[in-house]
Amino acid sequence: MYKITVMGEEKQYPEGTTYGQIVEEYQGRFEDMIALVAADGKIRELFKTVKKDCKLTFFTLRDDVGYKTYVRTATMMFLKAVFDVFGPEAAKDTKVEYSIGHGTYMCTEGCVTSGPENAEKIKSRMQELVEGSLPFLKKSYSMEDAIEIFRRQHMEDKEKLFRYRRSSAVNVYELDGYFDYFYGYMLPHTGYVKWFDVVAYESGFMLLLPTKKQPTVVAPFKERRKLFETLCESDEWGRRIGIETVGDLNDQICNGSLSELILVQEAQQERRIAEIARDIVERGNVKFVMIAGPSSSGKTSFSHRLSIQLRTLGKVPHPIALDDYFVDREFTPRDEKGDYNFECLEAIDVKKFNEDMVRLLSGERVEIPTFNFKIGKREYLGNYKQLGPDDILVIEGIHGLNDKMSYALPGESKYKIYISALTTINVDFHNRIPTTDGRLLRRMVRDARTRGSDARRTIGMWASVRRGEEENIFPFQEEADAMFNSALIYELAMLKQYAEPLLFQIPKDAPEYYEAKRLLKFLDYFLNVPSESLPNNSICREFVGGSCFRV
Repeated sequence: MYKITVMGEEKQYPEGTTYGQIVEEYQGRFEDMIALVAADGKIRELFKTVKKDCKLTFFTLRDDVGYKTYVRTATMMFLKAVFDVFGPEAAKDTKVEYSIGHGTYMCTEGCVTSGPENAEKIKSRMQELVEGSLPFLKKSYSMEDAIEIFRRQHMEDKEKLFRYRRSSAVNVYELDGYFDYFYGYMLPHTGYVKWFDVVAYESGFMLLLPTKKQPTVVAPFKERRKLFETLCESDEWGRRIGIETVGDLNDQICNGSLSELILVQEAQQERRIAEIARDIVERGNVKFVMIAGPSSSGKTSFSHRLSIQLRTLGKVPHPIALDDYFVDREFTPRDEKGDYNFECLEAIDVKKFNEDMVRLLSGERVEIPTFNFKIGKREYLGNYKQLGPDDILVIEGIHGLNDKMSYALPGESKYKIYISALTTINVDFHNRIPTTDGRLLRRMVRDARTRGSDARRTIGMWASVRRGEEENIFPFQEEADAMFNSALIYELAMLKQYAEPLLFQIPKDAPEYYEAKRLLKFLDYFLNVPSESLPNNSICREFVGGSCFRV
């Protein structure tokens, strides 16, 4: 018998008891479905059996690790459905691509024709799997045996990935005869995945799932065409240079061709920035370039590089930060926890901003404020602006795409740019890398370097940062005149050397420990890339240091 402590209660359980059986006793006390447990701080899947006396804590679908487990499980079920309906080759060639809203794009080009009829076939098979409550079996194989399993299935992406793993064993999941490798945890059986939908989209399908905020509601698919096209362009560029997965990247690193790759991608980004600058100038009457994007997108470096390109076209750009129009600290709204909410629109003196911009547009000379973050007040330090015929204001801030921020300015005078680090390289064809992981690592490295913040603090505040983005940035991204993907295909391998020491410092008893362990395991897929060959105007320099811009 094992002594298990749960929610302050101590109970005895016989050998062979699964964590899932214990969870059944307590599920009624939780509003949301329990997806995982932590036994003395170590995450365990529910099909695992109790091995010793321990204290249990639960993770539901509202917890990040629990929600990701649901998404991962649903993804394997989608691939299993493709395997059953269209055959092993179709499942192998299906690519788990991008997150678009609450959907994941599954590209089946060349293996399954997209369309409502095939979407219904996949969905119906997934529903049969749910009704069958089929178990997920997890088995550890030696690296050699795992490589052989996936070689037989012609999954070269996984074979290539494992070639660079340092561990001697790898965990493989099986679902009713379908074998696959996944980075992360699984639910115990298919009956847990009750909420999903499948719709045809472009050259594949959208797997629609609930959000973490509403884990039992699947909303209809809302198209985000500009975002999708931007992701496709980056994905196509990766295909052209032969880097679609981490294994491909590691190959290039080992081949010694990374310096050339860095120069090529930096040139590709510069070309795109130049295209945006030319579009701004060709419109003829743009006076305000509004730049917005989520945290750690590289907005500051992008603004500088865009300004340089505008100068080459005869324009005179002037940077303005919306943060300088913060209301005085005493008037800053607070959130439900009583903390200052710096990310809501009401934290900005919108009226004053519009008054100043209208005066500038009419040719007046205006003094622009500077916000003093130490004392929490706006100051006027003699920063005067007056727009001449070739002057353009480059305005950067979280609310730049929201017309309520610039309500008094005529539409033709504004050019809106959405920037984000939209990671398109994947671990392998069935394990996508969330764009949020890249941005979190960027912010962690920058915060430690410039603000003295440890990784624990950065991870701890990330959920709040993400909520602000979902409320104030993402709803307006499709209104942008241009989108810019600031992600560099090699940057995660470069951020690794800076992020790993920070993550290892997080103690085991800290709530952020689970996320730190996940990120460390994720970074272990990459070989190290030194930053010496990185140009000093690179967006990545904003995070690792050494930028020629004031960032």
